[in-house]
Amino acid sequence: MGDSIDLSGDGGVFKSILRKEKADAICPSEDLPLVDVQYEGMFAETGEVFDTTREDNTVFSFELGKGSVIQAWEIAVKTMKVGEVAKITCKPEYAYGSAGSPPDIPPDATLIFEVELVACRPRKGSSVTDVSEERARLEELKKQREHAAAAKEEEKKRREEAKAAAAARMQAKLESKKGQGKGKGKGK
Repeated sequence: MGDSIDLSGDGGVFKSILRKEKADAICPSEDLPLVDVQYEGMFAETGEVFDTTREDNTVFSFELGKGSVIQAWEIAVKTMKVGEVAKITCKPEYAYGSAGSPPDIPPDATLIFEVELVACRPRKGSSVTDVSEERARLEELKKQREHAAAAKEEEKKRREEAKAAAAARMQAKLESKKGQGKGKGKGK
């Protein structure tokens, strides 16, 4: 993980995997071109976040191959699998180019996106079986994310309890050393 892959072949779009997908994860395809992602976009130069779906925990949905997103996303997202989180670095020519996207994106900006592929879905009008299977997958993914969040919270709580216990032990040692020092005289 973390190895950067040149997806465009010319240094314009790099992807590094921050979190691998779960076993048996699906990926976008001709049958599943609609994708849901969560992302955070920042300027490569400053690290300043200019757009995010994470603050309000929403998803951004689009159909691959329709040109509705920047070229870097078209290239990178189709290489991802559901559950994967990737860092996508895109040169201006694969993002908003020399025009930028005023007022948020200045001209010739290199951008970094941390993208999680949340789901892949069929186009409207696809078979009901595919849709219900995808709904079941989404529910499973939601459960996994809730479980991971609960586990993370539990781990945080354990760390805080361990810190408090360590602090209490240190305090007890200090108190016992203070108590030992009072009974002894300095001279012989």
